[in-house]
Amino acid sequence: MGNEDKYLRAKKRVENLKAFYIHLTVYFLVNAMLFVMNLITDTSYWWFLYPLGGWGIGVLVHGITTFADGNFGSEWEERKIKEFMEKDKKDV
Repeated sequence: MGNEDKYLRAKKRVENLKAFYIHLTVYFLVNAMLFVMNLITDTSYWWFLYPLGGWGIGVLVHGITTFADGNFGSEWEERKIKEFMEKDKKDV
């Protein structure tokens, strides 16, 4: 793997991390606004919990896919492919 490939892979990981942090920031800001709206309008029914939970699942999945990249991403796939190829060479 050349330096350019490593650079492009690192750049992609940084872009993914940046996108996750933007997503997380927007999640907190919008849900804080919804919470305040819920407080102002009607505190007998906490409707803001529905978007908080639903969107929270999306943020969680986004975080897992962002931070698990080193464990189960393309680098892991390449290591496993090489491992299986080496094993096949020994079996032949």
